[in-house]
Amino acid sequence: MELDIIDVHFDLRAIKPKEIEEALEDPFSVRFMPDVDRPDGEARYYALGRTVADRYLFLCFRTDGKATRVIAARTMGEGEQRFYDRKYAELR
Repeated sequence: MELDIIDVHFDLRAIKPKEIEEALEDPFSVRFMPDVDRPDGEARYYALGRTVADRYLFLCFRTDGKATRVIAARTMGEGEQRFYDRKYAELR
């Protein structure tokens, strides 16, 4: 997977590109269906994933199957983390 992080709207010092890759490649990540009701017609996907260092991240991205353009990345909120942990427990 090629990660496109050019001209992002979040601080790359706070969330490293390697952490984004780890969260996207998390085998237990929770991915949501694309947001297709956008005026620009672009499909955006949402994911909850965890890094190797046990950091929980929320990601918004678009992909064509080869390259992934990250639109937003942040640390998960408490509710999102509980949701991820519940789904993780179901899949283990």
